[in-house]
Amino acid sequence: MSTARVLLWLALALALAAAVMLYLQPGFMVLLAEQVWACF
Repeated sequence: MSTARVLLWLALALALAAAVMLYLQPGFMVLLAEQVWACF
């Protein structure tokens, strides 16, 4: 594998890990729910 491809996979894995960490925080989930509810 080329270096660029490895770096791309690493960046993708880090972004996924960051998203999972945000979803595990209750405060973030409440904020997200309030923003979605505000659209209605």
